[in-house]
Amino acid sequence: MKFSHLDSSGAARMVDVSAKDVTVRTATARGFVRLSAECVTALRDNAVPKGDALAVARIAGIMGAKKTSDLVPMCHPIPIHGVKVDLEVTDEGVAIEAFAKTADRTGIEMEALTSVTVAALALIDMVKAVDPAAVITDVRVVEKTGGKTGTWNRPADEADEEADEAEEAEEADEADEDKDT
Repeated sequence: MKFSHLDSSGAARMVDVSAKDVTVRTATARGFVRLSAECVTALRDNAVPKGDALAVARIAGIMGAKKTSDLVPMCHPIPIHGVKVDLEVTDEGVAIEAFAKTADRTGIEMEALTSVTVAALALIDMVKAVDPAAVITDVRVVEKTGGKTGTWNRPADEADEEADEAEEAEEADEADEDKDT
């Protein structure tokens, strides 16, 4: 097996991508921050002592995407044409999704992953006084487009199924609340 990031002597190197075609590339990554019920309530009530935790996490995620090549040694610095970070409070914690886009010679998956991870870290920093046991989990790329290999979608996995079930349960709860009013 040949490793693309090692030279003939086994030393690490950054791959030369200059011969590749520039194409529009996107990536979507997801992650989850598991929180206590008390912390979820504080987020929903905008009662986190440090302030608007979701806004801070969203901005941190965008900033994280822009710093990816500074943090990941073999990651090329690429122009980022757009980053969107969504955070959704669920009964179990906060689901995070990041979408990143570029037009370049290499993918933007690492930027999407870094975005989710930094958003999760910032969220934990914001809520640690309420929930010191918060856990970051299930960070993964769920889709990428562009480049020679085209589109790739992660096969449905347990984390996606749990997120879908939580979303369906919340929608059912909201429908029940609407019926009661």
